[in-house]
Amino acid sequence: MFINHVYNATRNFPPEERFGLTSQFQRAAVSIAANIAEGYKRMGKEDKLRFYNYSQGSLEECRCYIYLSNDFNYITPDEAGQMIVEIEETSKVLNSYIIAIKNKQKWEE
Repeated sequence: MFINHVYNATRNFPPEERFGLTSQFQRAAVSIAANIAEGYKRMGKEDKLRFYNYSQGSLEECRCYIYLSNDFNYITPDEAGQMIVEIEETSKVLNSYIIAIKNKQKWEE
């Protein structure tokens, strides 16, 4: 699971990143799942889509943190690559779900 991957990786970040990159990366990773969960329980189409869009934003935020972490040598290139694959897989599933919701002819509230 991506969140676990992020938490395991950030354990090895330098202590001076505790309130910087470490915190931001962890919060963004948790935000992906939290917004999907919150959107799932929303009744209205637009409400659901808003939370899924927040998740997409957090996915991209995490992508940025992966690149930064790799550039700063906090994670290995292999680890960064695996995390990018996880981000892309999650993004594809989420995008498919969003498209399905948008294309649904009749929305039941």
